[in-house]
Amino acid sequence: MHILKNLCEVLSGLKRGKLAPKLCPKCGSSKLRVSSGFDTYPRMFGITPLEYVCENCGYRGPIAMEIEEEEPR
Repeated sequence: MHILKNLCEVLSGLKRGKLAPKLCPKCGSSKLRVSSGFDTYPRMFGITPLEYVCENCGYRGPIAMEIEEEEPR
């Protein structure tokens, strides 16, 4: 079910033309990446949430900010 939710988020981003960039909730840096290594296997199946890592301040956690542009009226 978690995979389906992620897929819906990606597809809704594609409808808008591009995905919103992810930013660190601690320092606001765009140098945020998804953690990799042995812990990614269970995440592929939605057992645990993704963990983001900020290369700027060292933040590690499941939360990332997104900036979405408003559609013209």
